[in-house]
Amino acid sequence: MIYVVLGTTGFLVIHLFDVISLKRWPVLKPVTWISGSSLLLYALVKLSTQGEELPLPGWSTWAGWFLLLTSLFLLVHSLFINLPFQKTYVASGVGDRLVTSGLYTLVRHPGVHWFSLALLSLVLVSRSGYLLAAAPLFIVLDVALVIIQDRFFFTRMFSGYTHYQETTPMLIPNRQSIKAFVNSLASSIEIK
Repeated sequence: MIYVVLGTTGFLVIHLFDVISLKRWPVLKPVTWISGSSLLLYALVKLSTQGEELPLPGWSTWAGWFLLLTSLFLLVHSLFINLPFQKTYVASGVGDRLVTSGLYTLVRHPGVHWFSLALLSLVLVSRSGYLLAAAPLFIVLDVALVIIQDRFFFTRMFSGYTHYQETTPMLIPNRQSIKAFVNSLASSIEIK
């Protein structure tokens, strides 16, 4: 139970990251981001290594590793490559531009999908009953965080965010966003 509380606290600290970004408090921004992420990561590791082992078939571990590596790659790409790392996570204030390219043409918050998939694949890898019980809560907290960001913070942080809300779905891709994503992939392949 303590690790679920630590993970939940991590989400609350991560939420403070947006407030600190808007207030332009130097030093606190990276400290908040690192602290919140560390609490969540520590909780996930502990939940993965404790509790009764789920009776899953052997192939599920291999599938879990494949999905975990894929989801972590896409999560890192969404949060740290698509977004300018220095301006997003380290520099005082908010980033200087709204990112609407790459995975952000598909939905406004692609990290939610990859985080959720990473949690579910971690359940397959670890076979942890505790993590299986905690994963839905962490997914709900992640969705709640992006809903709050979307409604109260990002419209104040980024010029053009209201238009982005009108043209790109929040979490569930639609035909238009899928087409835009495929076109952006095709364009990036042609450029290379």
